[in-house]
Amino acid sequence: MPELSAFGNDPFWLVCIKTLGVFVILVVLVLFTIWAERRVVARMQMRIGPNRTGPFGLLQSLMDGVKLALKEEIIPTTVHKAVYWIAPALSATTAFAAFAVIPFGPEVSMFGVVTPLQLTDFPQSVLYVLAVASIGIYGIVLAGWSSGSTYPLLGGLRSSAQMISYEISMSLSFVAVFLYAGSMSTSQITSAQQNLWYAVLLAPSFVIYVTSMVGETNRAPFDLPEAESELVGGFHTEYSSLKFAMFFLAEYINMVTVSAVATTLFLGGWLAPWPISLIPGANEGWWPMLWWLGKVMCFIFLYIWLRGTLPRFRYDQFMAFGWKVLIPVSLVWIVLVSIVRVVRDEYELDLDGIVVGGSVLVVAMLVLIASIWVRGSRVIDEKEPLPESISDLDDGAFPVPPMPGQTFEYTPRVRKPVPATAGGSSDKPVEAGDDSKDAEVSDG
Repeated sequence: MPELSAFGNDPFWLVCIKTLGVFVILVVLVLFTIWAERRVVARMQMRIGPNRTGPFGLLQSLMDGVKLALKEEIIPTTVHKAVYWIAPALSATTAFAAFAVIPFGPEVSMFGVVTPLQLTDFPQSVLYVLAVASIGIYGIVLAGWSSGSTYPLLGGLRSSAQMISYEISMSLSFVAVFLYAGSMSTSQITSAQQNLWYAVLLAPSFVIYVTSMVGETNRAPFDLPEAESELVGGFHTEYSSLKFAMFFLAEYINMVTVSAVATTLFLGGWLAPWPISLIPGANEGWWPMLWWLGKVMCFIFLYIWLRGTLPRFRYDQFMAFGWKVLIPVSLVWIVLVSIVRVVRDEYELDLDGIVVGGSVLVVAMLVLIASIWVRGSRVIDEKEPLPESISDLDDGAFPVPPMPGQTFEYTPRVRKPVPATAGGSSDKPVEAGDDSKDAEVSDG
C-alpha cells in the first residue's frame, strides 16, 4: 500500500508519462462508454445499434468525434464570444483535472522507478475532487448565459441548481467514509477497505452517493437541463462542431470520474474482489488495474441501464427529493455513524455488525420514503378538482388527453359548411352519416 510520502518524488519525465496515461485512459473509456451505451440501449429496445464502423461498430464513437471536429461551426450573432468560447473549455478541463487523485493500483516499477499507479495524492484529495467538480458547473452556466437565447439560459440555471443541490448530498455521503477511514486521502481510504468494503459497512452513504452522482452528471432520469421536450437541447443548444464535442466529452468524462470515485470510496478501489483476493499476488503489480476497471465499468453499465429503463422526473419532484429526502437522511446517518465511532473508540468495542444492521435499516427506510414520495406526487390535489369531462372546459382550450378521473365524450365529426350557390342553400354544417345531407345542397 503506498503511503502519502510516496507521492511528489517522481521525476518530471515520469509525471509527464503518467499524465499522458491518465489522459489516454479517459479518452479510451469515453469512446468505449459511448459505444457501449448505444449498443446496450439498442439491445434493450430490440434494435441493433452501431455495427458498421470497425468490428462490432467499435470505431463508431471515434468517427463521430472526427465528424464533429470537421463540421461547419455556426455561431449566433447574439452570443458573448469570449464567454461562449471559454465555457466548453472550462467544462472539459475540469473534467480531466478531477481524475488526478484517483488511484489505479499499488506501487509498481516504471522504467526502473518505483512509483504509485496514481498521478498524485494529498491528505484532502477527496475535497479536491468536489472543488474541481464545482468549478465545472461554471462552464455549463456560462454556456447557457453566453448563448443569448432563452432556452439555453433556462437549461444553465436548471443545471446549476441541480448540481449544487446534489453536490450537498454527495458531500454528506463522504462524511461517514471519512469517519471510518480516518483520512480524506484516496489512497488511504482504499487501504482502509482491505477487510470490508464501505459499500457494505456504510450502505446508506453508498446508496445516497449513487443517486447523487446520477443527478450530478445530468444523466437520465435526471437529465432535466437537457430536456428536449421543454428546452430544445438545454444549455448547449447554440453550440456546434468542436465546442459541442467538448461538452459531450466532459459529460462522459464526468461519468467515468464519479464512477471512479465511487469505486475508490465504497468498493475498495483497485483491491481485488472476493474470492479473487484470496489468490496470492492478486493485489500486486499491474493486475489491480483490471479489478479497478471492472468496478468502474459496472457503474457505467448502471448509468446506461437507468437511461434505458426509467422515464425523466419532473423538475420539482427531482429537486424536492434531493432537499427533502437525501439531505435529511444523510444528516441522520452521519449522526448515527458518529455516535458509533465515539462509542467504539471510547470503550474499544467492535460495533461493525451493528453498523451493518443499521445500514440495512436506513437503506430500507430510504427506499420506503422514496416510494411514498413518488407515489404521493402522482396523487391529484383534491383542493383543485378537475372537470368531470373535457367538454366542460372552455371552447378555446387546447385539446389535451383526459386526466385521471376525467371522461372524454366523443362526438361525430362535422362536415365543413357547403358554400352557398345561386339557388340558395343553408350554411348549417352537416353531420357525417346524415341521410338528409342531400337536402342541404342546392337544387341547382
